[in-house]
Amino acid sequence: MARIPETEIERLKNEISVERLIERSGIALKKSGKDLAGRCPFHEDATASLIVTPSKNLWHCFGCGAAGGPIDWVIKKNGVSFRHAVELLRDGIPSFPHAGTRAAGPEAIKRASVRVLEAPVAMEADDQSLLNQVVDYYHDTLKNSPEALAYLKTRGLDSMEAIDHFKLGYANRTLGLRLPDKRRSAGEAIRTRLEKIGIYRESGHEHFNGSLIVPVLNEGGNVQEIYGRKLLDNLRAGTPKHLYLPGQHKGMWNIQSLQTNKEIILCEALIDALTFWCAGYRNVTSSYGIEGFTEDHLAAFKQHGTQRILIAYDRDEAGERGAAKVAELLMAAGIECFRIQFPKGMDANEYALKVTPASHSLGLVIRKAVWLGKGNAPSAPVPQITAASQAEEVISTSTALSTGLATTVLENSPTPSAIELPALPASPMPDTAREIPLTLKDNEITLTLGEGKDARRYRIRGLAKNLAVDVLKINLLSAVGEFFHVDTLDLYSMKQRQGYIAHAAIELQLEAGILKSDLGRVLLALEQVQDQNIAQTLQPVAEPQMEAAKQQAAIELLKSPDLTNKILSDFAACGLVGEETNKLVAYLATVSRKLDKPLGIVIQSSSAAGKSSLMDAVLAFEPEEDKVKYSAMTGQSLFYMGETNLKHKALA
Repeated sequence: MARIPETEIERLKNEISVERLIERSGIALKKSGKDLAGRCPFHEDATASLIVTPSKNLWHCFGCGAAGGPIDWVIKKNGVSFRHAVELLRDGIPSFPHAGTRAAGPEAIKRASVRVLEAPVAMEADDQSLLNQVVDYYHDTLKNSPEALAYLKTRGLDSMEAIDHFKLGYANRTLGLRLPDKRRSAGEAIRTRLEKIGIYRESGHEHFNGSLIVPVLNEGGNVQEIYGRKLLDNLRAGTPKHLYLPGQHKGMWNIQSLQTNKEIILCEALIDALTFWCAGYRNVTSSYGIEGFTEDHLAAFKQHGTQRILIAYDRDEAGERGAAKVAELLMAAGIECFRIQFPKGMDANEYALKVTPASHSLGLVIRKAVWLGKGNAPSAPVPQITAASQAEEVISTSTALSTGLATTVLENSPTPSAIELPALPASPMPDTAREIPLTLKDNEITLTLGEGKDARRYRIRGLAKNLAVDVLKINLLSAVGEFFHVDTLDLYSMKQRQGYIAHAAIELQLEAGILKSDLGRVLLALEQVQDQNIAQTLQPVAEPQMEAAKQQAAIELLKSPDLTNKILSDFAACGLVGEETNKLVAYLATVSRKLDKPLGIVIQSSSAAGKSSLMDAVLAFEPEEDKVKYSAMTGQSLFYMGETNLKHKALA
């Protein structure tokens, strides 16, 4: 059973007045000191032994011992389960006997056989309507379930647009509470029909209990298939995390995208497809698992004239086999196939969560998709690349490169067949920006927008210091005629941009809207330059080649029986006297950088004892390209490095 969040239980206990609940049950309460007193309905009570304490929102009967809060009262008075009582209070429609009546004796606590919650399905509905109504109920349940919304957030899918567009839902076992009791003929009949369409099992349990619901709708909005993913991972052994309606899979998820796009992303799982959709790539659909590519999928692609499929199956052994199998079927039908390659072992959702923002990281792997056909990849018309699209590509590439994931993707892609694909129809890239001419001189960038007396001149300094894709801090001077405004800001900070625009508009006597548009174009243009700076920084430095004579001299030195004495002599000649053991140990550690398992040392001493001098002296013997030196280092800085940035280097 899906657990009711403690926060929801506490909310009901605090917000629902137990005094009002008891009075609505037809029980008169009279003042008794700080409390209220009335006759208990759960036993023969002539002495008003039911005590209500409004300050604590609790009740207690001194006659029969029954006690509790609002939820306990509904359970006891209505003869329902805890979950049923919670649902009654959530709906705000608890059913109580008419005022003045009072149940007595054992009959008062028998479980009610008539449901008082409104049924979400119509008993006379046909099977298709019944399935649609159940999905609608699950959809409403999700939007009021903090636990389900929290799960979507952990998967990066907390988009109300996606939730409403695809009617995402949540099955939390409350459907049965709203149906007629199974011991009554109406209850038995509706459960039999729900079992027939796959919502209930033969055991009487909800098939998708505890699951996120992703329905597959046809073009008319009717449910053809349902996918369920358990919210919890700590399930009993043998409990499946992924569920579908019994029988063969039917339909295609997001089939509407085929009507307007000739290029479609095909995922292995619906969670992955939702990941692409939420990131702005709306031309996406999904199989039903590795072996879940159906005849319905192929028929839909043919019917809508799909020209190209980008297969985005998981990057594991099973995913590779499934992608190859699907590609064979599609290419036999005349549809071009490319393989989107995530880092090994990852799927689309995991990759998008790891490398943010997802719109950029997914854009990177889309554009590096690998041709799966024979021979050269088919040529595709490349659209005019704008400053905006180039800037967007910069973010995509730089983000992934800075995490090291792009290196993995590119290294695992066969170079001859890797191609640059044109932008997808649903790509979030803006397409209205124009090329902006830049002038770069002495680390200063200048550009001009507009013409004549309305021309706005912009001068940018400090861009070269930005070597991470999430920072664009610059010194920006804007000028019109003889008026100018200058300030330092991070262009990625909306608050700082707004502040700059407000002050510049006053200084330059311009409308804020013009400056806002200009700053957007300046941002895109600077991203383009920043990409080049980052790319150059990430380029591996070519190792210098040693001359033959020097190489021979070095080998002879290494073979010298008094090598350690010569090393110490060189240290002394360079000005570091004494500490022979420390010098040799530190030098040995730096030389070990060439090994698969290099040594690491920590130099510890009191202040001003010469730690830095020792370290600097040892590093002076290392080639510049083989050493990296920082005054401080955090785990976050390692995150932004590539996998091989520190390989075979001395890190100080």
